[in-house]
Amino acid sequence: MSALGRGDERFHYSDNSHRWIPPDPDQDQEVWEAMVRQHQQRHLDEVRSRRKERRTIPPDR
Repeated sequence: MSALGRGDERFHYSDNSHRWIPPDPDQDQEVWEAMVRQHQQRHLDEVRSRRKERRTIPPDR
């Protein structure tokens, strides 16, 4: 699970699920969805980066 970064709050509801409806009713839905997808990709990149870091740390022997 990734942590919320500064400014990520707008992409999440209070239960941390992703907000697919723009908070501003005047905002274009397609533009908002593209922003949420980009935000989700950052989550995935962060998780992958942490997994990679764990694999590259040599075990204590």
